[in-house]
Amino acid sequence: MNKGELVDKVAEKANVTKKQADAVLTAAIDSIMEAVSHGDKVTLVGFGSFEPRERKEREGRNPKTGEAMQIPATKVPAFSAGKLFKEMVGK
Repeated sequence: MNKGELVDKVAEKANVTKKQADAVLTAAIDSIMEAVSHGDKVTLVGFGSFEPRERKEREGRNPKTGEAMQIPATKVPAFSAGKLFKEMVGK
């Protein structure tokens, strides 16, 4: 499912126009990305949590040459599914 299909589904379930559903979905996604990029954790009970995680510096290999190289430490976004979501997918 892509964003357009998700907007259609949200509009149908919430009984709103596609334009309204797109605006709300875009605002929600933007708000989550903004909060996580500022170091905050966003928890949607039953769905899951979005948070920034530290990735340590590590050694990697250049795929072309096979030469060892250092990959610097960085922050990455992470998602952990909530209990209800895990149960629904596990059925």
